[in-house]
Amino acid sequence: MPFAVPPTDPDRRSCGREARRQAPRGTLGDWTPAPDRPRSLELLLAQNDIRNHDLVALRHGRMALSPWNYYRGAAAVMASDLAAQPRSGLTVQLCGDAHILNFGLWATPERNLSFDLRDFDETLPGPFEWDVARLAASIVVLARHNGMDDDAGRDAVRRAVATYVERMAAYAGAGQMEIWYDRVDVDRLLGHFTPEWRAQVARLIERKGRRRTSRGAFDKLTAEVDGRRIIVEDPPKLTHVDVPDRLRIVAEVADRYAESLREDPRHCLEQFRFVDVARQVVGVGSVGMRVHLFLLMDHSGEPLFLQVKQAGPSVYERFLGPSVHANHGERVITGQRLLQSATDIFVGWTSHEGMDFYVRQFRDMKIIADTEQVAPVLGEFATACGEVLAKAHARTGDPVAIAAYLGSGRRFERAMGDFAVRYADRTEADHAELVDAIRSGHLPADDG
Repeated sequence: MPFAVPPTDPDRRSCGREARRQAPRGTLGDWTPAPDRPRSLELLLAQNDIRNHDLVALRHGRMALSPWNYYRGAAAVMASDLAAQPRSGLTVQLCGDAHILNFGLWATPERNLSFDLRDFDETLPGPFEWDVARLAASIVVLARHNGMDDDAGRDAVRRAVATYVERMAAYAGAGQMEIWYDRVDVDRLLGHFTPEWRAQVARLIERKGRRRTSRGAFDKLTAEVDGRRIIVEDPPKLTHVDVPDRLRIVAEVADRYAESLREDPRHCLEQFRFVDVARQVVGVGSVGMRVHLFLLMDHSGEPLFLQVKQAGPSVYERFLGPSVHANHGERVITGQRLLQSATDIFVGWTSHEGMDFYVRQFRDMKIIADTEQVAPVLGEFATACGEVLAKAHARTGDPVAIAAYLGSGRRFERAMGDFAVRYADRTEADHAELVDAIRSGHLPADDG
């Protein structure tokens, strides 16, 4: 195919400035629920159709624990709210769920740690500002969850958005390969922290990096029983699938998954044999989706864990149109490869009994902070997230047009701060509605 002739920079800047007419920057913060806003409970319950029905109550229980937990599981609600707003029309590959704890450290194929986006279940092409809004609101919700006031939350939003604007302006003047190869490594991440915190964060990364590997998971999650290695049950987190021929089913699923790999990682995978499989319950929003943990071992006894996770339609497809990928696992993995600077060599996709799945290594030096660890360094961590989000959007969108839309960024910063506070208020109200439905007996809930 002949290469397309790219638009000129003046045309790209003109496109960005024109987008201000479609979605004026100042009005992005004037968010109020639309008069015909669907009930949040109806949107959440509609997602239960493709889930394991015996885990639905657990999902409700986990989301009811706090507004922060609710926010993590309510991407579908926010997608509906964002879709009711004016859109810039500046398209990127959306992460789709770019809340502040969906950024973490990953091992690159070269075994270096890279700070990047980490969750792509909802990925789809869409307006860049939706990811920024999802990140901004999550910062205020998390701040409140940890007893911080809105001034602290807004300041962290400002720092995240200011960094996003600054990095996007830099990418607008960069060459394509410079953008594509850019990576936020550990040293660059640590550079966002003040000296007194830098050493503590470095020690945390070093300690977790050693433990969060297949070998670490093997030592923690498995035991030898009657001469064979098995995954130890820990209900409801880990339970065995009570199917006599489960390893045969695993082999069939794995064969289809292997077809999605390049030849070199497929050859590496063929040196392992399947040993055990268990059903896994993970996260908050993902509860009820079918997730399985595969244990493999090579001839030397070295373990490899693969996580096989069900993929349904993105919550954004209702508003942005269906994915171009027939398999939603392929949609997730394609989005991940586009957005991340470096991706796990074993990511792929498969299907079984009419359901789509994606596959990735389990743990593999993945380091994910929790709310208590992030809260004391919220501004610094949010700054790093803003940098990573700009990198992902510059890779998959037009940084020249986005930078032109943003301008100096001050109006956009204020708007995102206003939006974040207002949406945090709405999240608390929606969470209260969920809690009331559980207390009244209208919804089953299990906080196990």
